[in-house]
Amino acid sequence: MQPVVLLMGPTASGKSALALALCEQLPCEIVSVDSAQVYRGMDVGTAKPDAATRARVPHHLIDLCDPAEAYSAARFCADARDAIAQIRARNRIPLLAGGTMLYFRTLQTGLSDLPPADAAFREALAREAAMLGWPALHARLAQHDPATAARLHPNDSQRIQRALEIHARSGTPASAHAPPAGGGLAGAVVKLALNPPERRVLHERIRARFDQMMREGFLDEVARLRARGDLSPDLPSMRAVGYRQLWAHLDGAWDLATAVERGVAATRQLAKRQLTWLRAEAGVTWCDPDAPGLARRAREHIEGAAVQAGC
Repeated sequence: MQPVVLLMGPTASGKSALALALCEQLPCEIVSVDSAQVYRGMDVGTAKPDAATRARVPHHLIDLCDPAEAYSAARFCADARDAIAQIRARNRIPLLAGGTMLYFRTLQTGLSDLPPADAAFREALAREAAMLGWPALHARLAQHDPATAARLHPNDSQRIQRALEIHARSGTPASAHAPPAGGGLAGAVVKLALNPPERRVLHERIRARFDQMMREGFLDEVARLRARGDLSPDLPSMRAVGYRQLWAHLDGAWDLATAVERGVAATRQLAKRQLTWLRAEAGVTWCDPDAPGLARRAREHIEGAAVQAGC
């Protein structure tokens, strides 16, 4: 059985480039671990691989659903396990690459006993947050679930909303629920994480990529999505970094230059959260994306795991 490769790292750290380089040296197929690339029509702002790249190298879990739909960690786990099984059946290596750390974690540890999402409750919370602000709801969460509130930023709307929803639906705080069950990946697992040794370099990469996306038509992409009329900035798809800031610009909240700066800042904050998750991940081999010979060393690491697994 071929090993599963988990190629992780903060946004703009070079994961896609390394994944493609490994596919040139090994019989790999790429499985996207990205909560925004699953949505059709969100191409520029998610740095989705273009049609030529996808024709050259097989990619999975891209363009699975419409931006009006919600895509969950549970659905990702089911889709990813199917993709891994199919790739291994072809005696090829599943290379899972992306930056959605919750998906990586859930795939390895399984799902907890948390209640499902409640759309009506979430809409009510969003309306309340529009009047009071998310810090006020964060303070409410601290009364019900201080452990969860302590690890969340007062403006982390998505996680505050979910934690309040869990408490309302189950009567118990999110921190009190049973640990995940039913996880784990069969066979050998290779974990690689990309991160420049200097934060300044990562910040420069983030700025350069955002500027590149703007040149490639990111604003036009958001404008097309907004013009559909059936999407809103409260949807999970439209809360993706960059999209919500440009949407707010189109709504007249601020000028384009401010929207870009806010988008870059939000992306840097996302990268910080991704690194926090990664540092808690066991068994990771950390790599400098700019180090000479990176693809060769990554390949050797994967080949070594394959030999140990008897492939």
